[in-house]
Amino acid sequence: MAYQAMNFERLLGSEGFSNQLLTNHFTLYNGYVTNTNKLLEEFAEMEKQGKIGTPQFGELKRRFGWEFDGMRLHELYFGNMVKGGMAPDKGASLQAKINQDFGSFDNWVKMFKAVGTIRGIGWAVLYYDQVGKQLFNTWINEHDTGHLAGAVPILIMDVFEHAFMTDYGLKRPDYIEAFFKAIDWSVAQKRFEAAPKQA
Repeated sequence: MAYQAMNFERLLGSEGFSNQLLTNHFTLYNGYVTNTNKLLEEFAEMEKQGKIGTPQFGELKRRFGWEFDGMRLHELYFGNMVKGGMAPDKGASLQAKINQDFGSFDNWVKMFKAVGTIRGIGWAVLYYDQVGKQLFNTWINEHDTGHLAGAVPILIMDVFEHAFMTDYGLKRPDYIEAFFKAIDWSVAQKRFEAAPKQA
């Protein structure tokens, strides 16, 4: 099955994000979708040719996580944004869990922003671990290193340079402030509600 790129043009015109930055970012995302599909085609062809034990096959398999996660993390990132933002529902279960696990929503914001300003390229992710019933702010290095196995991503923030340098140069904290104004908390709440909860 080939993956289809999602259309996120609804975000054009968002405060704090120029259309040039967003259009470039959408193009980058489309490249991950294209490359994910190309790798799937190459795997099928190598299987037909009996080349699944070759070093070339192994290297492409290693590359697959980079392309697939690049595709999926961008979908989650753009998916948890909305033009004008959507304020958190203070009575929602996600807000209650954030307060429980981080002491307060404001404390979580401070900690999440701190993760987002870690030096290097990557992603800041609010994960829910359904086994331990706990939320974590996590740094994902590149696209494919640092994921919490089995945990559900609730909120994703891209902190690769391409997400902000066009508009903010090296002022990543200013970009993070703009991102927070664009969060669609209703999406994060739905992800949290959909996460399996163990008894």
